[in-house]
Amino acid sequence: MTNLIEQLADLVGFHQSYTDAFGNQVFAKDEARKSLLQAMGYDTEDQQALTSSITDLREQSWRNILPHSHIVKSEEATHSLIISIKSDIADTFNWVITTETGTTLNGSQHINELAHVEYAKFETNGHVEQYNKFTFVLPTIEEGYHQLSITHGDIIDQCHLIVAPKTCYSPQEAASFKMWGYAAQLYSLKSENNWGLGDFGDLTSLVKSTAAQGASAIGLNPLHPLYQNNPAHCSPYSPTSRCYLNTLYIDVTKVENFSRCEAAQKIVNSKAFQTKLAAAKVSEKIDYVAAAELKFEVLDTLFNDFQANGHHKAFSAYKKAQGDALLRHATFEALYEHFRKQDFHAFGWSKWPIAYQQPNSDEVKQFQQENAGRIDYFAYLQWIAHEQLMQAKQTAKDNDMPVGLYLDLAVGCDGSGVDVWSDKDVYVAGASVGAPPDLLNTLGQDWGLTPINPVALQAKGYQPLVRALRSNMQYAGALRIDHILGLMRQYWVAPGMKANEGIFITYPLEDILRIIALESRRAQCVVIGEDLGTVPEGFGDIMQAAGLLSYKVLYFETWESGLFMRPEMYPELSMVTVSTHDLPTLTGWWTGRDLEWRQNLNLYPNEEMGVSDREGRIQDRTNLIAALEDMQVMDMSKAPSQSPAEMNRELTLAVQKYLAAAPSRIQLIPMEDALEIQEQVNIPGTVDEHPNWRQKLPVSIEAFTKQASVVELAEAMKIFRPKG
Repeated sequence: MTNLIEQLADLVGFHQSYTDAFGNQVFAKDEARKSLLQAMGYDTEDQQALTSSITDLREQSWRNILPHSHIVKSEEATHSLIISIKSDIADTFNWVITTETGTTLNGSQHINELAHVEYAKFETNGHVEQYNKFTFVLPTIEEGYHQLSITHGDIIDQCHLIVAPKTCYSPQEAASFKMWGYAAQLYSLKSENNWGLGDFGDLTSLVKSTAAQGASAIGLNPLHPLYQNNPAHCSPYSPTSRCYLNTLYIDVTKVENFSRCEAAQKIVNSKAFQTKLAAAKVSEKIDYVAAAELKFEVLDTLFNDFQANGHHKAFSAYKKAQGDALLRHATFEALYEHFRKQDFHAFGWSKWPIAYQQPNSDEVKQFQQENAGRIDYFAYLQWIAHEQLMQAKQTAKDNDMPVGLYLDLAVGCDGSGVDVWSDKDVYVAGASVGAPPDLLNTLGQDWGLTPINPVALQAKGYQPLVRALRSNMQYAGALRIDHILGLMRQYWVAPGMKANEGIFITYPLEDILRIIALESRRAQCVVIGEDLGTVPEGFGDIMQAAGLLSYKVLYFETWESGLFMRPEMYPELSMVTVSTHDLPTLTGWWTGRDLEWRQNLNLYPNEEMGVSDREGRIQDRTNLIAALEDMQVMDMSKAPSQSPAEMNRELTLAVQKYLAAAPSRIQLIPMEDALEIQEQVNIPGTVDEHPNWRQKLPVSIEAFTKQASVVELAEAMKIFRPKG
């Protein structure tokens, strides 16, 4: 049985071993292999079932005329694919291509006219069957998502035929100059108008003020929906879906009927509401639960008013365009709300009664009929969020921002959410995406995100990925894909096993990059691949060839000696920044605040590693000052103290000037660094031990561009990264 499980794992794409960040070869455990195969739907307890699964996987490319999906390289002069034809049926076959616009191409093909590739024989119940593979030349088709159907005798087979370009929309096509902008955690924005956390209205204001400084982009944390009825679940990288928006970001005051709805105004102007609002606004950390109570009470009232008095044409058009996907999303939200009222700990579909765990069950359909108004409410919220984010995008365009909004696509979805509930045959419920042990996380990471089955993804014509890309690119001039390496190979942690016991599985990277390129060009959206961590040799070249920008972080761009790479060593096709949400701010790094947190939270496996980190940081600071001096971007008479380590304005400016000298097409400056904040946004491996995702910026967005550090930074960027 063990040998059969290993064979099946190999066929599915699981790696037998990998080399970790410390140079050790780590072998996959049989227990993990078995558990993950079970999660994928394979019967690993029955030898006959295992043998059958192995046979099916080995022979499916022969027994099926067509593959599940085929990517046509649009730049090639002729297009073809390999088909498999069973002998002794018929000498000809008929084919039909249905394009995504609904037009059809069809014809008949004699087998003898095709170029033969290879053949194979299989024995089934004592009967020998022979199959031949041929090269079938396709007609010229426009780029897009099409369907190919072949009829051979009484056999009909179909495949997703996708015609896609090689490269993504480039930053050079977006602007002729090297661009810069700010990276913002939207929730962290403070303003006179918001209700305790940043919103889309704040984003529009930030776009206006920073565009006036010469910024070309505003980078954002993922804006995906979380759980409206569980607002305490606040990590933007653990969404319920990657295809819609977090409605907590709605600016309630900008909803069309807010000012004229008497019922809403009565609520907002009440003493009780104003007391709660004042508390949410002055709270040192974001109180997501309080903000949700404030917003959704009023939004519920505005929806009722809209239903009674509104003009529904635009809303109806939105619902029609979104179709079944929006209905499923809104249904999930209504069910989540319904069952949370019955059981406060029902944190997802797996806690619901069995009948409601399938989106197409009779019980769910009955629920939709009986709760149509409530489902419409959740659809309405998505429409409002969509309209407000589109307004922010338009504002960026009106203010001549070449990129505008730079959004972030999370690596996956929370297993309790709507995407997994809606499409269980694509997701591997129970398994989790993570990362193996590395220098920063020596115990490995389990992100709690449900992975997509690569076999099922191909069978679906990559549509789950297409929907996620398209949903985000509609708002964005640039899209960062979190953990891009996961599209080549992904680290899966089996149910009940530790994060350091995971297994890598292969994904069809070449096909996926074509899909990304197609969506990128259609949306005119630059794509950045977050390629930090242990990256296989040659992966960077693959990304460059596909036109994806690499993600370059100052802290990691060093030689083995520890010396920082000169800016000219950075590739042109890259986005450069000092830090990310998972790393210390520049001030925190310089002062060693991140090392203090790691020590205090016992995140080191041993004391020696903590000592090594602290000693290494002393040398890192020396190396950074040497690099800044070498590039002549710092007045050395103003260099900050290193012992004790104290941050100053000269270092803030010098580091950004240093990165600005790189040929990288985009430079993002975290707002935390622009404001010289010490605390980092998130510490991986913690939940409540550190205020992850809950910190507010110390100044309002009205005051942000007037801060001395920000003014000086913007002036420096005008010199080092001028527009045009």
